[in-house]
Amino acid sequence: MFYLSNYVRSKGDPKVVSSGPSSLTSADRLARNLGWFSIALGSLELFAPHRVTRTLGMEGREGLIRAYGVRELLAGVMSLSVDKKAGMWSRVAGDGLDMATLASELRFSNRRAGNVLVAMIMVGSITALDYIAAQDVGKQHDPKRGRKRDYSNRSGFPKGLQAVKGAALPQPASAGIGQREPAPF
Repeated sequence: MFYLSNYVRSKGDPKVVSSGPSSLTSADRLARNLGWFSIALGSLELFAPHRVTRTLGMEGREGLIRAYGVRELLAGVMSLSVDKKAGMWSRVAGDGLDMATLASELRFSNRRAGNVLVAMIMVGSITALDYIAAQDVGKQHDPKRGRKRDYSNRSGFPKGLQAVKGAALPQPASAGIGQREPAPF
């Protein structure tokens, strides 16, 4: 099996021979995939807005599509980051904005209204996935979730409290050695 990390390791570092099961949950994997989808869509909207506007009959609104592309890229990056929850909810909000924009283009005078309807169905489907992922990631990464850890029975000493009792007995003070004069106030 090919592991990219083996090529960037320093000489003498152990090599990866096999990997274990992923620690990612299904919610994490869905969020990651939606994040990459968002980056791909945002790149398309940012770098090829004319294609998007021509397909949807929105000629002249390329600046808006570019702005939506930047929003998609940022949401995708946040979805791939540690704070997936914020990224997923920003995707849900962006989907609502996309639906409103598409709904405004769904009119009889738009000769590409069929494409707009297909795009609305696609955005609606992605919105459902985004909402599910946002809910699941939010529940999974909630600090109040699960039981609290109880450390009341821990002493902080590696060998236990009984092993350290008597280890630090006070030493008798020698005649003046190590004693200080009180500081003048």
